[in-house]
This record gives sequence, structure tokens and C-alpha cells, in this order.
Amino acid sequence: MPTNKREIVAGGGAPENALGGLAEAAAAAAAARGRGPAPVHLWNPPYCGEIDMRIAADGTWFYRGSPIGRPALVRLFASILRKDIDRHVLVTPIERVGITVDDAPFVAVEMDVDEARGARRLAFRTNVDDFVAVDADHPLRFERAAADGIKPYVRVRGDLWALVKRALYYDLVALGGTAQWQGEDWFGVRSGGLFFPMSRASEIEGL
Repeated sequence: MPTNKREIVAGGGAPENALGGLAEAAAAAAAARGRGPAPVHLWNPPYCGEIDMRIAADGTWFYRGSPIGRPALVRLFASILRKDIDRHVLVTPIERVGITVDDAPFVAVEMDVDEARGARRLAFRTNVDDFVAVDADHPLRFERAAADGIKPYVRVRGDLWALVKRALYYDLVALGGTAQWQGEDWFGVRSGGLFFPMSRASEIEGL
């Protein structure tokens, strides 16, 4: 029966061993690029359907319902991840496959605060060891969620974002202050001379 699910067939065993050709292509792309993410924004291979891979809201990667237990393999797949208009995809020079992302593909797990020279700079480390300094290209955004209150995110690259873990959210609140933004008083946090609004100042009691 036809299906839009792309099956990756390899020898049996743990799910990560079944990722076969895609892992090899990702490794080749990483080797050609050297350290850091592959230039996936430059590649436009054919779309080959979806694979049964999911990134949970806590940043855990699953394949066929089982967690991928090798951090190095997760980092490898993260290096070829891209957000297209309608889906998250893994991209190599020869193919592009869709995956499921429950929230953001990454989680910011550590925060560094540099107050040197009187200008605060925030930086985050993600669960796949990306290091991101908050600036105009890597902004913070804050979204309201019914169950979780305000959820902070930081842009890692392209349209890929990291959910800032809850403990760091409270650290951001502690660093926050009030400033004028779009003609209103907002509560937010500064980094690199920029102000990132979190909530209207009249609503901060709920924080």
C-alpha cells in the first residue's frame, strides 16, 4: 500500500542502528562541513516523505517510538535539521525528509550572564551543545501557554528555536525590568543593548 512514510531499512537492533543511510549521509555532510551545523539552507534536494522520528517537548529524540540513546547521533541529526514553511526536515545534499517536533526542536539548558563593561549579554547552551549569544539574529521571544504560563524561546539558527527550560525562565524574570516598547510599558530582559519584551508591565504580577 502506498505511504508517505519513508522507511529506512538497515540491520536489526536498536533504533539508532536502523537509521542507516540517513546517518551516513549526515556524517558525510558533517565531515565535509567540519565542526558545526551543515549548510542546509543552501541545499534543495527532493522531498522524500516523512520518517517516524519525533522530537519531544523535553528535547528527547525518538525513532519508531524509542528514544535515540546516543547523544553523538542526536547531535549529528540536529546538525542537518531545518525548518521549512510547513514542517521540520532533515536535509542532506541528496534528500529531505520530514520529522515531527512537539514544541521547539532544542532546549536551552544553561545560561551565562556577562555583565562586563556595563552591558549585559546573555548566552545559552542547548541540549545538543549549540552555544547562542542573544542578539538581533538570535532573539528571545516569549509566548503564553494555557498550562505553563509564559514560555521563553531563543533562536538558534534559521527558524530553529530552543525552549528555555523552566528554571532558566525564573532566572530571566529575576534579570528583568520595565521599559517602553511600542508605546507601552513592558516587562522584559535586555541583552546586547536590545530589549526583549516578556509581558505588559500591568500584567507582571502574574509572573
